[in-house]
Amino acid sequence: MTQHEGITRRGLLGLVGTTAAAAAVPLGGGSAAARTATTDVAVRVTVNGTATSLTADPRETLLDAVRERLALTGTKKGCDRGQCGACTVHVDGRRVVSCLTLLATLDGAAVTTIEGLADGDRLHPLQRAFIDHDGLQCGFCTSGQIMSAAAVIEEDRARTDEEIREQMSGNICRCSAYPGILAAIRQARTEER
Repeated sequence: MTQHEGITRRGLLGLVGTTAAAAAVPLGGGSAAARTATTDVAVRVTVNGTATSLTADPRETLLDAVRERLALTGTKKGCDRGQCGACTVHVDGRRVVSCLTLLATLDGAAVTTIEGLADGDRLHPLQRAFIDHDGLQCGFCTSGQIMSAAAVIEEDRARTDEEIREQMSGNICRCSAYPGILAAIRQARTEER
Protein backbone atom coordinates (compact mmCIF):
# COMPACT_ATOMS: atom_id res chain seq x y z
CA MET A 1 0.00 0.00 0.00
CA THR A 2 1.31 3.42 -0.86
CA GLN A 3 0.90 6.31 1.51
CA HIS A 4 -1.71 8.14 -0.58
CA GLU A 5 -4.17 5.17 -0.55
CA GLY A 6 -5.25 5.89 3.04
CA ILE A 7 -6.41 3.39 5.61
CA THR A 8 -7.20 -0.20 4.63
CA ARG A 9 -10.33 -2.11 5.65
CA ARG A 10 -8.22 -4.22 7.99
CA GLY A 11 -6.73 -1.10 9.55
CA LEU A 12 -10.16 0.43 10.02
CA LEU A 13 -11.49 -2.73 11.71
CA GLY A 14 -8.47 -2.77 14.01
CA LEU A 15 -9.01 0.87 14.92
CA VAL A 16 -12.72 0.29 15.61
CA GLY A 17 -11.94 -2.77 17.75
CA THR A 18 -9.34 -0.89 19.79
CA THR A 19 -11.71 2.05 20.32
CA ALA A 20 -14.55 -0.25 21.40
CA ALA A 21 -12.28 -2.08 23.85
CA ALA A 22 -11.11 1.20 25.35
CA ALA A 23 -14.69 2.42 25.73
CA ALA A 24 -15.64 -0.77 27.57
CA VAL A 25 -13.02 -0.26 30.29
CA PRO A 26 -14.74 1.39 33.28
CA LEU A 27 -13.30 4.61 34.60
CA GLY A 28 -12.85 5.27 38.29
CA GLY A 29 -12.41 2.98 41.25
CA GLY A 30 -14.72 0.66 43.12
CA SER A 31 -16.14 -2.72 42.32
CA ALA A 32 -17.96 -3.55 39.10
CA ALA A 33 -21.17 -4.10 41.10
CA ALA A 34 -20.91 -0.64 42.64
CA ARG A 35 -20.38 0.98 39.24
CA THR A 36 -23.41 -0.71 37.67
CA ALA A 37 -25.80 -0.40 40.61
CA THR A 38 -28.84 1.77 40.06
CA THR A 39 -31.05 3.47 42.58
CA ASP A 40 -34.54 1.99 42.59
CA VAL A 41 -37.46 4.39 42.57
CA ALA A 42 -40.88 4.13 44.18
CA VAL A 43 -43.73 4.27 41.67
CA ARG A 44 -47.43 4.50 42.46
CA VAL A 45 -49.72 3.58 39.57
CA THR A 46 -53.32 2.57 39.22
CA VAL A 47 -53.55 -0.48 36.98
CA ASN A 48 -57.02 -1.45 35.75
CA GLY A 49 -58.58 0.48 38.63
CA THR A 50 -56.35 -0.99 41.37
CA ALA A 51 -53.80 1.24 43.10
CA THR A 52 -50.37 -0.39 43.12
CA SER A 53 -47.04 0.66 44.63
CA LEU A 54 -43.86 -0.76 43.11
CA THR A 55 -40.17 -0.28 43.66
CA ALA A 56 -38.61 -0.23 40.22
CA ASP A 57 -35.26 -0.12 38.54
CA PRO A 58 -35.32 3.13 36.52
CA ARG A 59 -34.67 1.07 33.37
CA GLU A 60 -37.70 -1.22 33.83
CA THR A 61 -40.35 -0.87 31.16
CA LEU A 62 -44.06 -0.75 31.76
CA LEU A 63 -44.40 -3.88 29.62
CA ASP A 64 -42.06 -5.91 31.83
CA ALA A 65 -43.72 -4.66 35.01
CA VAL A 66 -47.21 -5.48 33.75
CA ARG A 67 -46.31 -8.96 32.48
CA GLU A 68 -43.70 -10.12 34.97
CA ARG A 69 -44.56 -8.34 38.20
CA LEU A 70 -48.33 -7.89 37.94
CA ALA A 71 -49.00 -11.13 35.98
CA LEU A 72 -51.19 -9.34 33.42
CA THR A 73 -50.02 -11.31 30.40
CA GLY A 74 -52.63 -10.13 27.89
CA THR A 75 -50.22 -7.38 26.86
CA LYS A 76 -47.75 -9.04 24.51
CA LYS A 77 -44.04 -8.49 23.94
CA GLY A 78 -43.63 -8.50 20.17
CA CYS A 79 -40.71 -6.60 18.72
CA ASP A 80 -39.64 -4.93 22.01
CA ARG A 81 -38.74 -1.87 19.89
CA GLY A 82 -42.02 0.04 19.62
CA GLN A 83 -42.59 -1.00 16.02
CA CYS A 84 -45.37 -3.63 16.12
CA GLY A 85 -47.95 -2.31 18.61
CA ALA A 86 -48.58 -5.68 20.31
CA CYS A 87 -47.78 -4.12 23.69
CA THR A 88 -50.19 -1.17 23.39
CA VAL A 89 -51.87 -0.10 26.63
CA HIS A 90 -53.52 3.13 27.79
CA VAL A 91 -51.76 5.52 30.16
CA ASP A 92 -54.04 8.26 31.44
CA GLY A 93 -56.39 7.51 28.55
CA ARG A 94 -53.76 7.74 25.80
CA ARG A 95 -52.35 4.76 23.93
CA VAL A 96 -48.68 4.01 24.41
CA VAL A 97 -46.36 1.20 23.43
CA SER A 98 -45.45 -0.19 26.82
CA CYS A 99 -42.14 -1.66 25.66
CA LEU A 100 -40.73 1.87 25.28
CA THR A 101 -42.41 3.41 28.32
CA LEU A 102 -40.33 3.46 31.47
CA LEU A 103 -42.27 2.54 34.60
CA ALA A 104 -40.37 5.14 36.62
CA THR A 105 -41.94 7.93 34.52
CA LEU A 106 -45.48 6.90 35.42
CA ASP A 107 -45.74 7.83 39.10
CA GLY A 108 -49.39 8.73 39.71
CA ALA A 109 -50.57 7.50 36.29
CA ALA A 110 -53.59 5.35 35.48
CA VAL A 111 -52.78 2.34 33.28
CA THR A 112 -55.36 0.23 31.47
CA THR A 113 -54.40 -3.10 29.93
CA ILE A 114 -56.55 -5.44 27.86
CA GLU A 115 -57.59 -7.15 31.12
CA GLY A 116 -59.11 -3.88 32.33
CA LEU A 117 -61.07 -3.08 29.19
CA ALA A 118 -64.01 -5.41 29.84
CA ASP A 119 -66.59 -4.73 32.52
CA GLY A 120 -66.30 -7.91 34.57
CA ASP A 121 -67.63 -10.75 32.40
CA ARG A 122 -69.20 -8.28 29.95
CA LEU A 123 -66.89 -7.79 26.95
CA HIS A 124 -66.02 -4.34 25.71
CA PRO A 125 -67.77 -3.59 22.37
CA LEU A 126 -64.42 -3.89 20.56
CA GLN A 127 -63.67 -7.29 22.07
CA ARG A 128 -67.10 -8.50 20.99
CA ALA A 129 -66.68 -6.96 17.51
CA PHE A 130 -63.29 -8.65 17.02
CA ILE A 131 -64.99 -11.98 17.71
CA ASP A 132 -67.99 -11.15 15.49
CA HIS A 133 -65.80 -10.17 12.53
CA ASP A 134 -62.99 -12.67 12.96
CA GLY A 135 -60.56 -9.80 13.52
CA LEU A 136 -57.81 -12.16 14.57
CA GLN A 137 -55.99 -15.25 13.46
CA CYS A 138 -53.10 -16.26 15.69
CA GLY A 139 -54.23 -13.70 18.29
CA PHE A 140 -50.78 -12.45 19.26
CA CYS A 141 -51.39 -8.86 18.17
CA THR A 142 -55.06 -8.78 19.16
CA SER A 143 -54.76 -7.15 22.57
CA GLY A 144 -52.64 -4.34 21.13
CA GLN A 145 -55.00 -3.95 18.18
CA ILE A 146 -58.01 -3.68 20.51
CA MET A 147 -56.31 -1.21 22.86
CA SER A 148 -55.27 1.01 19.93
CA ALA A 149 -58.72 0.77 18.36
CA ALA A 150 -60.39 1.75 21.65
CA ALA A 151 -58.23 4.88 21.80
CA VAL A 152 -58.86 5.68 18.12
CA ILE A 153 -62.62 5.52 18.69
CA GLU A 154 -62.39 7.54 21.93
CA GLU A 155 -60.31 10.20 20.11
CA ASP A 156 -62.98 10.33 17.36
CA ARG A 157 -60.40 9.34 14.76
CA ALA A 158 -62.38 6.43 13.29
CA ARG A 159 -64.78 8.35 11.09
CA THR A 160 -63.75 6.74 7.77
CA ASP A 161 -62.04 3.53 6.72
CA GLU A 162 -59.04 5.53 5.51
CA GLU A 163 -58.77 7.33 8.84
CA ILE A 164 -58.99 4.01 10.73
CA ARG A 165 -56.23 2.53 8.56
CA GLU A 166 -54.01 5.56 9.16
CA GLN A 167 -54.61 5.65 12.91
CA MET A 168 -54.04 1.90 13.27
CA SER A 169 -50.89 1.87 11.12
CA GLY A 170 -48.67 1.41 14.18
CA ASN A 171 -50.26 -1.97 14.93
CA ILE A 172 -48.97 -4.80 12.78
CA CYS A 173 -50.86 -8.05 12.17
CA ARG A 174 -48.48 -10.59 10.71
CA CYS A 175 -51.44 -12.84 9.83
CA SER A 176 -53.00 -10.00 7.79
CA ALA A 177 -56.39 -10.05 9.50
CA TYR A 178 -56.83 -6.39 8.55
CA PRO A 179 -60.25 -6.70 6.84
CA GLY A 180 -61.73 -8.24 10.01
CA ILE A 181 -60.00 -5.66 12.21
CA LEU A 182 -61.38 -2.82 10.11
CA ALA A 183 -64.90 -4.30 10.20
CA ALA A 184 -64.66 -4.76 13.98
CA ILE A 185 -63.65 -1.13 14.49
CA ARG A 186 -66.50 0.02 12.25
CA GLN A 187 -68.98 -2.01 14.31
CA ALA A 188 -67.63 -0.85 17.68
CA ARG A 189 -67.52 2.76 16.49
CA THR A 190 -71.26 2.75 15.93
CA GLU A 191 -71.95 0.98 19.26
CA GLU A 192 -69.83 3.48 21.20
CA ARG A 193 -71.81 6.50 20.00
